[in-house]
Amino acid sequence: MALIRECQPKSFEEWQKWYFQNANTDGKTPSKITKESLEELGERLYVKIKEIVIPEWTEAFNQLTLQDCVDYIFNLTINRTYDGFIREKSVIEDNLAKEFPNVKFVESDPELDHAGDIDYLGWVGKKAFGIQIKPVTAKANFGNYSATERMRVSFDEFTKKFGGKVFIVFSIDDKIRNEEVIGQIENEIKRLSK
Repeated sequence: MALIRECQPKSFEEWQKWYFQNANTDGKTPSKITKESLEELGERLYVKIKEIVIPEWTEAFNQLTLQDCVDYIFNLTINRTYDGFIREKSVIEDNLAKEFPNVKFVESDPELDHAGDIDYLGWVGKKAFGIQIKPVTAKANFGNYSATERMRVSFDEFTKKFGGKVFIVFSIDDKIRNEEVIGQIENEIKRLSK
């Protein structure tokens, strides 16, 4: 997500091109991510599945192909990241920014997003509240979702640093599914404005 936010693509094609020009692996010796390196990951995934998983699940996985794994890695890395980026922007720009025009919504920096589970900050004067955007699938029940202990700790640290609470917004496409969060955010804005 940090890369796609840095790119701010206007199209899928722009995102894909930019990704392969700028993406590097994490670690002590970062290397450039290429279509070939994603293909290699797909191939490695293929080997692991064929040599480790399939012996336990023979019947279910006998139809798996190398191309399935390559496609999965590509889809996960490129397509789903782009879809998540567009969904997050839409939740903010098409929903929350219109609902709360006096709040300045800003994408979180990569460290806060990765370590603190904060996708956006909503600035109310010199204080901010946090937004974590989660996708909801047709079969998911977001009512049963609960933040992990790590997330609760990072949310508490956010509140200490920025003054505001963190809200989890569940979305399908560009629509907010847990609409009650809008009232909760409104109350937080009032509190932070005092």
